[in-house]
Amino acid sequence: MTGVQTCALPIFGQYFAGLTTNPLVFLMLVNLLLLFIGTLINASAAVVILTPILLPVALSMGIDPLFFGVMMVVNLAIGCITPPVGLDLFVVSAITKIPIETVTREVTPYLLALLADLLVITYFQDIILVIPRSLGG
Repeated sequence: MTGVQTCALPIFGQYFAGLTTNPLVFLMLVNLLLLFIGTLINASAAVVILTPILLPVALSMGIDPLFFGVMMVVNLAIGCITPPVGLDLFVVSAITKIPIETVTREVTPYLLALLADLLVITYFQDIILVIPRSLGG
């Protein structure tokens, strides 16, 4: 990495940490960021790029790393089907030969349900953590 790239990573993390000290507000800001990023780039690339930046901030706020990882993946998966740029919408449209407008209209109810799920997951972290904790994790 060049000096500018090396320097930018901690600054971006510090910026997110400086916005709030409330973990729930931080998680909502991360949700918005990840939904936006998920519409633009592949989820795998976003995880590789953003995890080293956001995870230290999440850990410093007492957020469980397993929960944070699951939340990141759910966010980015939703971002992949979020119009107008959701990459998966274009893949479905190309494979099925259905116009992108039709695909977008048909996926909207599912997208709304997934966003509601994301809110539930974000505010009730035990939904994700109950099984690992019961197994001794």
